[in-house]
Amino acid sequence: MKAMILAAGKGERLRPLTLTTPKPLVRANGVPLIEYHLHALAAAGFTDIVINHAWLGQQIEDHLGDGSQYGVSIRYSPEGEPLETGGGIFRALPLLGDDAFVVVNGDIWTDYDFSVLHAPIAGLAHLVLADNPRHHPAGDFVLVDGQVRDGQPGGTTLTYSGIAVLHPQLFDGCSPGAFKLAPLLRKAMVEGQVTGERLHGRWVDVGTHERLAEVETLIEASR
Repeated sequence: MKAMILAAGKGERLRPLTLTTPKPLVRANGVPLIEYHLHALAAAGFTDIVINHAWLGQQIEDHLGDGSQYGVSIRYSPEGEPLETGGGIFRALPLLGDDAFVVVNGDIWTDYDFSVLHAPIAGLAHLVLADNPRHHPAGDFVLVDGQVRDGQPGGTTLTYSGIAVLHPQLFDGCSPGAFKLAPLLRKAMVEGQVTGERLHGRWVDVGTHERLAEVETLIEASR
């Protein structure tokens, strides 16, 4: 199974760090965020990696190279102008093949065990959902008996962690250009085509300086 790391974000809220450094190369305890993913994916048996990029993307290619230093093989999907999550994945589909693949947001940090995602999915998508963080208390979706739904009266919401397994057929009918992933997922949810699981472990959406500091505290505590 292949994996894709989404690395095209500009990281506006991490300025001034991201004025000269692409967000995935921002360091937490001296290590670029994207390297934590590469090591975790390699340890879980994912060695064929696709990375998209836009803002300062050449820096990402120059730093990571072909991936051999991490025990993986990396291919890149440059965008120039950001295509949003859906458009970026759609553009990279020729590199990802015809089978389901793992997708990971490049701007999260987690100790999630990616090896469980090798299991075949029953549908078009499988989402890993986290407990709602302080900055997103309303959550995104509801998980009921292994199925993900877009809200449900009385249901407990969870937050999409930025980790998923997607099947290329989720993008059937899409056209090149910028578009979001969420509407495709919600349509598939209505059709009962989205399964999910709850993330048990540590997870941070590294969108601000405060959350970057939180990640550094968690890493230090685990040493």
